[in-house]
Amino acid sequence: MEKVDYDVRLHAAYADGRQMSPDAVQAWTEAFARHLPETRPLVWLDLGSGTGRMTPALASAFGGPAHGVEPSDRMRAQALARAGHPAVTYAAGSAEHIPLPAALCDAALLFFVWHHVVDREGAVQELRRVVKPGGKLFVQTNFSDRMPDVWWFRVVPEWRKADTAQFRTEEEVTGDFVGAGWTLVSRDDVTWLRSANLADDFEKLKLRAVSVFEHLGEEVVRAGFARIEAALPSLGDGPQYETSRLLVFD
Repeated sequence: MEKVDYDVRLHAAYADGRQMSPDAVQAWTEAFARHLPETRPLVWLDLGSGTGRMTPALASAFGGPAHGVEPSDRMRAQALARAGHPAVTYAAGSAEHIPLPAALCDAALLFFVWHHVVDREGAVQELRRVVKPGGKLFVQTNFSDRMPDVWWFRVVPEWRKADTAQFRTEEEVTGDFVGAGWTLVSRDDVTWLRSANLADDFEKLKLRAVSVFEHLGEEVVRAGFARIEAALPSLGDGPQYETSRLLVFD
């Protein structure tokens, strides 16, 4: 699929539309901590850090420093403006060109970014360069053979089809790393709170901060939202959780 350019529209909506609750951030940092030594501080790479929705949490939970690396100038500007932290730095870079010294990081995180990487082989080698021997690599992405069961896809299955087309299978993604010398040490399923209730979840969805909207025509988007508006009264309210697969390598 055509590469998504976050500098065009998504940078303005992403921070609000993909904001993570404190409960969600805690669920993820606890998942990472289960695979890391108790020693602090730990140096992190947040690759594809975007608007910085995870980077400050990594610094706070593990003592910092945390290095956010992001190719989109406008996403990075949002991070600098809204997600500052004394132990966080944000730098221009990409998965294929990480502006950090070799063997600097105790851990690296790719959080919902791997499907955007074009040169996967180059990226995997760069990650091996910057992560210390014995360090951990955390990869969270959707997989075409195990997509999340979110309510709006049940209402608008055409959106699910377009979203699935962005991703590869879990076996394929795992192979990207194992084939380059990484060892898969765990597959964890992490359940996290996406929104406090259905209404909040829908308000965030309307910001179109999910990259699938960049692959849909405006008519399809409008028709889908109209269908959702009609279906909302019949959908169960309450907290909206999502369960995601986390791959852990060393």
